[in-house]
Amino acid sequence: MTQSSPTSPAPAGPAGIAPAEATKRRHPVGVWLGLTLITLGIYHFVWYYKIHAEMAEFSRSRNHPVAGPMLVLLFLPWTLGIAPLVSYFRTGKRIRTAQETAGLTPTCSAGSGLLLMFLFGAGVAYYQSQLNLIADS
Repeated sequence: MTQSSPTSPAPAGPAGIAPAEATKRRHPVGVWLGLTLITLGIYHFVWYYKIHAEMAEFSRSRNHPVAGPMLVLLFLPWTLGIAPLVSYFRTGKRIRTAQETAGLTPTCSAGSGLLLMFLFGAGVAYYQSQLNLIADS
């Protein structure tokens, strides 16, 4: 008789989908304004890395970048903002794909998220609210 240890990872579901615990529910306004202002912008990079790591864990069957998108924001703002905007747009597409993988009706719009980034960075709250739909499923 074998027992599973409490530290062993939970088995993946169909098609390599990790359990719902792979995505973390966060308060969109807290991510957008609260923690980002308190940490003078550092939390934005942490959040961006974490959501990509969670999406990669959630959908193990696909090749999702984890550190690359965060490094684009950190090291390529000298491209007049083009590279970070492309990264934000692709993040919206990845969130939409993650919603489809979770069996949800995809509601995330990469274009809307990108446009909201021009409105005081409100795209962060939008993307987090879309990720929360996955965490709630």
